[in-house]
Amino acid sequence: MSERGVFRTVVLAAFVVSVVHYTDNYVRFDEYPNDMPDTVTRPSIWQAWVVFTAFGVASWLLYDRGRRQLAAVCLAVYSVSGLIGPLHYTSGALSEFDVFQHFNIATDSLAGITCLALAVWLLTHPAPAATS
Repeated sequence: MSERGVFRTVVLAAFVVSVVHYTDNYVRFDEYPNDMPDTVTRPSIWQAWVVFTAFGVASWLLYDRGRRQLAAVCLAVYSVSGLIGPLHYTSGALSEFDVFQHFNIATDSLAGITCLALAVWLLTHPAPAATS
């Protein structure tokens, strides 16, 4: 698979995973352990998703325009959307989360790690030679 194909697959997969996870967080807000900081509110969930996703969209657009380094920086910011997933576990015991919640946290975290790894790779490797 080409670099462009990998980039698109990673960003699209992270987007889909984030939609599922953040939607679950929003819809089932009252079912999550309630030891969360006051800054975590139902509205803050969708607001955070919009901000993070804007960086994901920006990374996609910048990558398509050949701005790999700036795309990588935006992708690294977008990766935080998933990397913060394990913070759920600071608000309650593992047993307070159901299987679907654990799955969402794990997949979103994996997506965040993958986005960050790709961002680092883009920053540390030269662009592939153009093919005609």
